[in-house]
Amino acid sequence: MSTSSHGPIYRLFRALWDALNFARRLVFNLIFVAIVVAILVSLSSGTRKIDARTALVLDPSGAVVEQYSVDPTGRALARLSGNEQAEVQLRDLLEAIDGAAADARIERIVFVPDQITSLGLATARELGAAFERFKAAGKEIVVVSTGMEQNVYLLAAHANRILLDPDGAVVLQGLSNYRSYYKDALDKLGVQAHLIRVGTYKSAGEPYVLDHASEAAKQADAYWMGGIWQEYIDEVAGLRKIDAAALSDDINHFDQRVTAQHGDLAQLALEQKLVDELATGAQARAQLRALGVADGDSFRQIDFADYLGSRQAGRLPRAGKAVAVVVAQGEIVPGERPPGMIGGKSTADLIRRAREDAGVSAIVLRVDSPGGDATASEQIRRELAQAREAGKPVVVSMGDVAASGGYWISMASDEIWAQPNTITGSIGIFGLFVTIPDTLARIGINTDGVGTTPLAGAFDIRRPLSPQLEAVLASVIGRGYAQFIGNVAKARNKTPEEVDAIAQGRVWTGAQAKERGLVDKLGGLDDAIAAAAALAKLDKDHPVRYIEQPLSPWQRLAITLGGSDATLQFARWSGLQLPPGLLGRHEMRELSAIAEVLRGKRFAAWAHCLCEPH
Repeated sequence: MSTSSHGPIYRLFRALWDALNFARRLVFNLIFVAIVVAILVSLSSGTRKIDARTALVLDPSGAVVEQYSVDPTGRALARLSGNEQAEVQLRDLLEAIDGAAADARIERIVFVPDQITSLGLATARELGAAFERFKAAGKEIVVVSTGMEQNVYLLAAHANRILLDPDGAVVLQGLSNYRSYYKDALDKLGVQAHLIRVGTYKSAGEPYVLDHASEAAKQADAYWMGGIWQEYIDEVAGLRKIDAAALSDDINHFDQRVTAQHGDLAQLALEQKLVDELATGAQARAQLRALGVADGDSFRQIDFADYLGSRQAGRLPRAGKAVAVVVAQGEIVPGERPPGMIGGKSTADLIRRAREDAGVSAIVLRVDSPGGDATASEQIRRELAQAREAGKPVVVSMGDVAASGGYWISMASDEIWAQPNTITGSIGIFGLFVTIPDTLARIGINTDGVGTTPLAGAFDIRRPLSPQLEAVLASVIGRGYAQFIGNVAKARNKTPEEVDAIAQGRVWTGAQAKERGLVDKLGGLDDAIAAAAALAKLDKDHPVRYIEQPLSPWQRLAITLGGSDATLQFARWSGLQLPPGLLGRHEMRELSAIAEVLRGKRFAAWAHCLCEPH
């Protein structure tokens, strides 16, 4: 029997491998222990006790959205990494405000809007209605701010009292819709953009074929933006009890008003009665202490997130037939898409789930979308039509934008509700095809060859656009537009000619759309839910259920851990935070998803409005 011994190199690598294995097991065991401890800490933290005469501090951070654009696992990991994409759901804000209105322990709301990064005008109006319900309960709202832009101010104007920092500002500047036009740049590069559209006012593709906005686009934009802006002026003037004409004049001559105040924007806001008092943070806290119950150098309060958690903890679902709410937010694209985008298949599947659920008696589709792929839009519309055929009423609630494809998915409904300042309409379709033979020729590349038919190779962007392909594209786009206005005509009890007269890609406000029969009623999400319940003959105390993608056990755990301050504090103490920047930005995912629309397709009709004002 012979024996062999391993050399020193082998023994070195074996020792390194054993050390690596040990380190791997140690790290995973430590992570497991950390998770267990975090769960125990989270479960033992409980909900906060709320005393009488407590102020609810409403301090949302980030964009106010219909639904989160990142899944629960991603949100939990982002929060632990300190790289959270700040978002707050509209439904959560509404629940907190309406819950506080009926909660005898809540004395007032202290609204701190400074961390809101994005708020649509229709969303602001929705929240403003909730503020009015809170005040109708005999309670007050105090705003404490270091400065507000106009969308946030529309909500703040509903408060009983607005306190602005002496170094702050309220800037109301109006609405605009300026775009970049690329024709000259494309000409220099030798790129030819071929725009095929149906609708005089369908201007979304104009930047690729013009060097300036068309007169039709300017006319249409001025009309709908003028309607929204006048609605804004009238609402703010009414809430602040000031003259609308004087407010409008102040905005139009803002430079003169600022100069007269020697550049003091806060003093100007006070003089214009946009705020009630100038107060530093310390002065504001002193006032709130005097109004409520002192708590050290501050006042008795509960944070919005804690209050929402206390309301949701241990809540049992209400029994009975429900109104189901399906959220359609973002770009409309084919296939399966995550929250924050509308997938033709994924959104249709959610509607199908509501249709097949015996516990659901009516469906509300909450739409906040500028449109997108026409085929995906039709897929969603058909699913809603099937729900109605199955005997379940369908009501659409339009948010900030429900235009073009966003209107397409809205029309298969019993009723359409919109806010007066919702952006809707844009009933039209366009297609864009780019060719680059001149670009290649400039660097000495030419394309030549043969095909078996006139259409063979026609989609090759290295070749000029052939008359045959242009005819095909024009026919496809024309059919899509005819289908669009035909479906609108059936849904709105109009003739195609009547719809065509108010379509042509033209954008309308919710109020303007109602005047033209494209919208049934003006109101918010609660109004639409109540209307759906009435159509289904449900009792007033009916449950409302959001139909969303089911959560996995890990995602439910992530929600529990990610939403716990105790878990976050433990992660910081233990140093187990994830490195910042680990997660990708939602905007990049959205752009890549839009680009994927054409993957595997020769062409696609696009129903998009590109009509969100700034």
